[in-house]
Amino acid sequence: MLIIAHSPSQNTKALESQLIEGAKSEVEGGELLCKSPFDCHPPDLVACRGVLLFTTENFGYMSGAMKDFFDRNFYPLEHKTEGLPWALCVRAGKDGTGTVRSISAIAGALGWKQVAEPLVLQGDFNAGPGEQGFPTQAFTFAATFAAGLAMNIF
Repeated sequence: MLIIAHSPSQNTKALESQLIEGAKSEVEGGELLCKSPFDCHPPDLVACRGVLLFTTENFGYMSGAMKDFFDRNFYPLEHKTEGLPWALCVRAGKDGTGTVRSISAIAGALGWKQVAEPLVLQGDFNAGPGEQGFPTQAFTFAATFAAGLAMNIF
């Protein structure tokens, strides 16, 4: 499993950490890799069984880092990763719809298989305990995605 995460702030770093911990709770040892969009290249995606994307919403769109990732990798990945299971987590200050729409369009053009509704964590950061807190939601989202990959559901 590959997590591609853009985490420019303390809060998004905390969410990235929970995505990693959630995934780790369901995968074995070396089956998890987390990279910045700037450090991710086509061989990383060709080699993975599923990808979880994490980005901030910037001006109603994906982060510049995630856009850079897709700009650099789209054509090298075309026809090489069709059917790749993917999921998306967005840290949105507003509603996240532009971010979800743009990433979904690109992933669809690559032939990736969306296996979960996007998790959009919107509004003021909710660090609270329990299932409504953003960290708990991120952990559960990644654990569910990783479990599905581990059980070959996707």
